[in-house]
Amino acid sequence: MDYSREQLAERLAAEYVLGTLHGGARRRFETLLPAHPRLRQARLDWERRLLQLDDAIQPVTPSPRVWAGIEQRLFGETRAMVRWWQKLVLWQGAAGLATAAALTLGVLLSQPAPVQPPIVVVMAAQPAAAAPGVQPASFVASVSGDGRSLVLKPLTEGQQVALNKALELWAVPAQGTPRSLGLVSAERATTVLRTQLLKDTAAFAVSVEPPGGSPTGAPTGPIVSVGQLQL
Repeated sequence: MDYSREQLAERLAAEYVLGTLHGGARRRFETLLPAHPRLRQARLDWERRLLQLDDAIQPVTPSPRVWAGIEQRLFGETRAMVRWWQKLVLWQGAAGLATAAALTLGVLLSQPAPVQPPIVVVMAAQPAAAAPGVQPASFVASVSGDGRSLVLKPLTEGQQVALNKALELWAVPAQGTPRSLGLVSAERATTVLRTQLLKDTAAFAVSVEPPGGSPTGAPTGPIVSVGQLQL
């Protein structure tokens, strides 16, 4: 398949960023990203579009009447079916009760589980903190809705770090010591798999460290990129 085709790259990137690309197709897309500049650019373009939309829209709390209408549209038929089977139970006794319970459970299990949207954090470069030979860097961090995986992607192609330096990603709490999420690349996307990535996390930061990472368990070099987490 020719992933350099603009139409195909745009469609796959849009579905990936919106969270509608699932399972093997999503994993295949992530595997192809490092080797296909067109896919990387399309994904970045869609992330920027969604961020602009998010900044332009003010959050509005739905009224109780709106929530009631949504609930009725989603579950009204299911509840009507449950009430009908409850009447049937009274007519048919214990055997009818077992049948009604089985059918009701089947209806409830058939409802698809809600898909939690990813959380996108734009990490801005910190030029004032850059040391000689260290280039400020900008990233986009995409955290899965369940908080178990993070994909960190550089916003600028060709970002580089000195040969005797490395970049390390940190989860920064509102108070206390940052915790390391591991070394990351300045040139391509890095996937981080951790449990509870969002727990006690107020921001993400990238620091410059020795090749093997911070020797102290806390940032030792300049902070080159920071992004606040807004839930």
